[in-house]
Amino acid sequence: MTTAVAEQAAINFVGHPFGWLLLAIFVVGYYFIAAEENYHIDKAKPALFTGTLMFVLIGIYYAAVGADFTPFEHEVDHLILEIAEIFFFLFVAMTYIEALIERGVFSALRAKLIAKGYSYRELFWITGLLAFFISPVADNLTTALILSTVLLTIDNKTKEFLVPGAINVVVAANAGGAWSPFGDITTLMAWAAEKGAFIDFLYLFPAAFLGWFVTAYLLSRYVPDIDPLGDGNPDEAAKIEVLKGGKVIIAFGALTIALAVIGKQVMHLPPMWGMLFGLALLQLYFYFLKTKHNIDVDIFQAMSKIENNTLLFFFGILAAVGALHFIGFLAYAAKLYDAFDPTLVNIGIGFLSAIVDNVPVMSAVLKANPAIDHAQWMLVTMTAGIGGSLISFGSAAGVGVMGKMQGIYTFSSHIKLAWTVLIGYFVSLAVWYFQFIVLGIY
Repeated sequence: MTTAVAEQAAINFVGHPFGWLLLAIFVVGYYFIAAEENYHIDKAKPALFTGTLMFVLIGIYYAAVGADFTPFEHEVDHLILEIAEIFFFLFVAMTYIEALIERGVFSALRAKLIAKGYSYRELFWITGLLAFFISPVADNLTTALILSTVLLTIDNKTKEFLVPGAINVVVAANAGGAWSPFGDITTLMAWAAEKGAFIDFLYLFPAAFLGWFVTAYLLSRYVPDIDPLGDGNPDEAAKIEVLKGGKVIIAFGALTIALAVIGKQVMHLPPMWGMLFGLALLQLYFYFLKTKHNIDVDIFQAMSKIENNTLLFFFGILAAVGALHFIGFLAYAAKLYDAFDPTLVNIGIGFLSAIVDNVPVMSAVLKANPAIDHAQWMLVTMTAGIGGSLISFGSAAGVGVMGKMQGIYTFSSHIKLAWTVLIGYFVSLAVWYFQFIVLGIY
């Protein structure tokens, strides 16, 4: 059965009591995810419970009424594939980061930065700029994981630096990913659907950059402008070096990202395939270090340090959103284009992507395929990409950083400074309107 036929055969639960029950379960689960600090429960637990429960209940309902399971099976198969691609991509990225930590790469980077006498505020700007310009190539999730690790190696206690720094990295990574087909899965989806040529997305650079810059400026006012070294010795810090093999792992990491991109664009392989091939190369290199240099770096030890709760959170939240899509709720969001001005709807898509998740929201828009012009397709690509920054777990980058900075970068700590992200969001919209609508440059 084709995708279209399967979707047509699915039961639409919108307006049905069972559909509202599933929506209520999603809302309650979402509440416990957002309030993890209040209940001292890791966000992965309510997310995984909610996502799996919703599909269990749908399966029970289908069995009870004797419905055709074909569309249900199709949805589950499609969802497993989508989750597996993200799961393994993130798994490899985290493994590389742990390997780099073990080889002292981030400690050496921290030492070099501090030895140069940079203040907390200067380090805040450096990590933000790196996130913005690395993300278009390395993707927003991997970039956010790398830069959040850098923040922690600089200082793992000073929240006045870490919280604004984490928000800055998330916003910069999402903004950087919005103007590149490789930078975010939403831009990749729009490009694959031929809503714009490769160069068309580059025209989003001014809006993405200025929006992030305004947010970063506002956040920087909360960062102390003092030396993180305190009374330490910068000369001693400068002596910290990368352990043997660390620089080669950096090169393998860059190669792995390139393989993921090339594999997707040239060989039509999912990005996780290139990432897993890169993981195989890393394993072989560790074997080489052990046999030739008697340096034992256990790849499985690096894997054991991965934040498994982050991986489980992704599974749970994607399953829950997939359930909402299957029962028909997300399809109605795309129908708003028929009732309201496309610009207003696309602005709303940004807010919706922060609450639900930008991947299924963008998927719903592309499936609906509303009759909007090229400028509007670029707008929804941008808003879906950067809108996730409005809430800490509204994007893959945010979830990754939450897992890396547990107890520091949380839903509540983000919300307290979310107004800075909101202002940057509207700045991006204003720049888009002036460039695309007023000047017609795109």
